[in-house]
Amino acid sequence: MTILRFDLRLPDFATVNRTDQYHACLEMCRWADRIGFTSTVVSEHHGTPDGYLPAPLTLATAIAAVTTKIPITISAMLLPMHDPLRLAEQIVVADHIARGRIILILGTGYRQEEFDMMGMKFSERLQVLEHHVLALKQLFTGEYVDIDGKKMRVTPTPHTPGGPMMMLGGSGESAARLAARLRIGFAAADSNPIIADWYNDECAKVGFEGGYVVVPERLGFIHVSEDPERDWAVIGRHALWDAQSYAAWQRPRQSSAVTVRGALTIEDIRASGVYRVLTIDEAIDFAKAGRLVLHPLMGGLPPEFSWQSLERVEKYVMPALG
Repeated sequence: MTILRFDLRLPDFATVNRTDQYHACLEMCRWADRIGFTSTVVSEHHGTPDGYLPAPLTLATAIAAVTTKIPITISAMLLPMHDPLRLAEQIVVADHIARGRIILILGTGYRQEEFDMMGMKFSERLQVLEHHVLALKQLFTGEYVDIDGKKMRVTPTPHTPGGPMMMLGGSGESAARLAARLRIGFAAADSNPIIADWYNDECAKVGFEGGYVVVPERLGFIHVSEDPERDWAVIGRHALWDAQSYAAWQRPRQSSAVTVRGALTIEDIRASGVYRVLTIDEAIDFAKAGRLVLHPLMGGLPPEFSWQSLERVEKYVMPALG
């Protein structure tokens, strides 16, 4: 797996212009499509001071328009915060523009502030998510369906029969088992391998034979360098801010493979293994093991700096994969 991911956050100290950052994202996705990356991933949050991407489906559609092959994953789409009818219509349009390359990883959301903004009860998010998943499945048929006593229909039908692939994202046993009961795949947020056992066990109980589970590695950022110490001098501040601000959002029982808790220094970040600056040879070894995860605009990194890493990936790493 060769993955390019974006959340498009900008700390106060970042030097890149917001508009330029968005256009750099599109150029990097075009690059990844050209050299044969296996996935690009965009995320969603709302109302954050750093401007975290709030409209991932809009960006996914833009990425689809400038690429031809690379799958585009939204991880995660915060499903309870969307109206299912309008969302289904937008997904259908994106699915056609992408010619079936959209993948949806659905999340409940976990920041109280976002639910307050939307006028929603945090305690009801799981029930709303389950309701919306079932509604999307019905709406993707293109037929008239009854949802909450209202007659609804989404046309045209999706490019992908039955709609794009949907998976539930989460880190606990209840989320893994809910995904199985909803008869969709499960994308674990945590790297604990027992999550797959919970999901597969529930699939067997409900007779769902099409189950698919993904458990991530504890890895969120790779930069390929000819001089790692030199590049850490640029990356360190951005990575520390990225880790600290993201960890501050996490709820006590929540776990994520890319969360670094308690990091106080750049050395803490380096020791975590979540953020890695690799030599070309190290990057080739990681890529051969299926572990090349690039987050080139992480923490507001300057695009011109990150392009140097991408150019090394194209010149040295990808050819080594055959």
